[in-house]
Amino acid sequence: MTRDNVEAIWNSVESFYRTGLQPGMTMVIRRQGEIVLKRSIGHARGNPPPNHPDQDVDQVLMTPDTPVCLFSASKAITAMLVHKLQELGKLNLNDTVGSYIPEFACNGKEKITIAQVLSHRAGVPQIPISNPHPSLLFKWESVIDLINSGYTNHGDGNQQAYHAIVGGYILGEIIKRITGKSVAQCLHEFVAKPLGAKYLTYGLDKKHQDLAAFNYSTGALPMFPINILAKRALNIDFEKIASISNTADFMNASIPAGNIYGTADEVSRFYQMMLDGGEYQGKQVFETNTIASATKPVGPIKLDKTLMIPIRFSDGFMLGESVFSLFGIKARQAYGHLGLINIVTWADPAREISVAFLNTGKSLDPRSLPALGKVLVSVGSNCSVLNN
Repeated sequence: MTRDNVEAIWNSVESFYRTGLQPGMTMVIRRQGEIVLKRSIGHARGNPPPNHPDQDVDQVLMTPDTPVCLFSASKAITAMLVHKLQELGKLNLNDTVGSYIPEFACNGKEKITIAQVLSHRAGVPQIPISNPHPSLLFKWESVIDLINSGYTNHGDGNQQAYHAIVGGYILGEIIKRITGKSVAQCLHEFVAKPLGAKYLTYGLDKKHQDLAAFNYSTGALPMFPINILAKRALNIDFEKIASISNTADFMNASIPAGNIYGTADEVSRFYQMMLDGGEYQGKQVFETNTIASATKPVGPIKLDKTLMIPIRFSDGFMLGESVFSLFGIKARQAYGHLGLINIVTWADPAREISVAFLNTGKSLDPRSLPALGKVLVSVGSNCSVLNN
C-alpha cells in the first residue's frame, strides 16, 4: 500500500462523516499484520443530531481508543467462544441444543443443533413475545425462559433467518451450563486476556462507562417496509436502540448477540489473530483448524428470511462474495460481521487485511448505505489482492 491508498480510504470515511449521520467514527486497518490506518473523526459524546436532548452534553473527541458498542458485530466474537469449547472437547457443534439446555427441547425445537444456531438456521429468530419492553434484554433468565417455551415450524435447519437476539442468548446459556462461568468470564479468559485487550467485554465495567461512545439515532426515520423489517429482526423499534444503549442498565448487562464493547484497534487485533491462524504474539489463542471450521461456509448464498437480502453464513460469521458484499468488492474469502447497520468488522485473507470500522450513528436514512458502500469499496480498491 502507498500513502495515497491510505488517504483514499480515509477520504471515503470523511465523506461519510459529512453526511451528518455519524457523530463519531473510528477505523483501524492492519495489512500483513501492520497497522496502516488508525484514525477517528467526530465525537464520542456531545455531537448529537439536531433537537436531541444531549445538546448540552460536553463534547468528547472520538479516538481510536474509545470503547464503542459493536452491537451485532459481537456475534462473531461470541461464536468463537463456542468454537473454543469444541476445541477443548466440551461440546460438538452437531450436538442438539437440548443436550445442554433440556428445557429447550420442545415445541418443534428438539432437533435444533448448536451449529444451526450459529448459522442462523435454528428456526427461532425472534423472542416469542409481542412488543417486548426493551428492559427485557437485561433479564437473562426471563429471556431464556421465553426462548425455551417457544415453538417453531422450522426446526429442521432448512430455513435461514437471521437470529438478531435469540441466538446469542442460546449460545450464552450453553456456555454458562458447560463451564459454570458467566459469558463475561469466558470472553475475558478465551479472547480479551490473550489479546491483551482492555475491553472486548460484554457491557462495560462501571469505571469505564464514562468513556464509552454514545450512540444516536440520526437522519430520517425509517419508513415502510424498512421499519417493519427492522422491528421484526430486533423485536423493538429501531429508533429506540440508540438511546437504550447509552444507559447504565445496557452497559451493566451481558447481551451475547449485541453488546460487546471494544476499540477499533482491539477488534482489528481479533481479526488479525484469525488471519494468523489463531496466533497472537506467539500465543495460540485458537487452533488453526478451529479458525478454519469457524469460517467455512455452511451452504450457498440464500435469501435470508429476516434480513430479506441474499447472504452466506459460516458457523458464526457473515461471508463475502465475488462481486459486492458487506466487505466490499471481490471479497469472496472475507469473513466478519455487521453491527447495527453501519459497523463493519472483517478479515480478508486474499488482501491480508483485518478491519474494524466502528461508528455511532444508527441510521436507516437513504444516504447512509451509499456512503457506507463507498467506504467498503474504497478499502477493497486500495488494498490489492495478494493471494488468490
